[in-house]
Amino acid sequence: MNWSAVVSTVFLATLAMLPGASRAEPREFNMTIEEVVIHVAPDLDYKVFAFNGQVPGPLIHVRQGDDLTVHVTNNTSLAHTIHWHGTHQINSWHSDGVPGITQEPIQPGDTFTYKFNADRAGTLWYHCHVNVNEHVGIRGMWGPMIVDPKDPLPIEKTVTKDVIMMLSSWESKNAQKYGEGGTPYEVEDYFSVNGKSFPLTQPIRVKKGDVVRVRFIGAGGVLHEMHSHGHDMLITHKDGLPLPNPYSVDTILVGSGERYDAIITMNNPGRFIFHDHIDDHVTAGGKFPGGPITVIEYDGIPMEDWYLWKDKDSTGSYDPNFFYSQSMKQGYGIFNSPGFAGHPVAQERHKN
Repeated sequence: MNWSAVVSTVFLATLAMLPGASRAEPREFNMTIEEVVIHVAPDLDYKVFAFNGQVPGPLIHVRQGDDLTVHVTNNTSLAHTIHWHGTHQINSWHSDGVPGITQEPIQPGDTFTYKFNADRAGTLWYHCHVNVNEHVGIRGMWGPMIVDPKDPLPIEKTVTKDVIMMLSSWESKNAQKYGEGGTPYEVEDYFSVNGKSFPLTQPIRVKKGDVVRVRFIGAGGVLHEMHSHGHDMLITHKDGLPLPNPYSVDTILVGSGERYDAIITMNNPGRFIFHDHIDDHVTAGGKFPGGPITVIEYDGIPMEDWYLWKDKDSTGSYDPNFFYSQSMKQGYGIFNSPGFAGHPVAQERHKN
């Protein structure tokens, strides 16, 4: 028997089990950009530019140190790029996604390949960098990118459920007008979490003892102030970076481009609203209630007849992956979510 080989095998196996010992891997993805219509609110359909035909875009879940190759095909009638917000792009500045600075924009029908290392861990995101006031601000061109750290904090290892909340706003005046809107002269009159305004949002279903990690992402151009009833939130990360001194809040202000990670220990069984506390954001087209509203639903709590969401299961309208909670448990890769898919629209000529 080759004892040297045996010892080497045992050593490598032991090393692989140590914290942070996961090996970086090359990962290759294909993405498209489509023109689709999404259902933002009961009374608002909206034309968007959508990554893989959905808003938010597909979840990209990788490990710190992975080498990514992403082929992006533009199937829309306007030019676009992707900026990988939070990634440092060390020795890969051509993949930073800024038109006229790092690349030519991806023209309709063309494909561009981004190659970069996932050097920055944490809650990141990606978005277009062409006409960002419209394409990002009101046209849905954003998606989540989660990079697991090589050495997670002890509290991160206690998490039993991930919840991703991408916060944004919409202009009903420009819902059907590609190439318009997103300027200081327009009015945002609908607000959303993950592209939906209450009551089209979904509950966060938990069990007593769950540890939920909420990843807030400011995807639109306005501020949001998220407030959890019945529970405090421990803010552990800012823009993907661990805080040296985590702090507890019940309300967190999230600006455009910002990310906050909040840990919530589910220790208060019941049913509690979780909403934007900027008062006019809980309206839709000026009518209350609407906007970024969800409900923390504990397992085993009866649903009375008057509870608005009591029929979600019986009607088949419950989407357990609305916050990417299921996708986050499926390992590494790119994950579409059918619940966010839009309906294709006929292409027209649009104003740049």
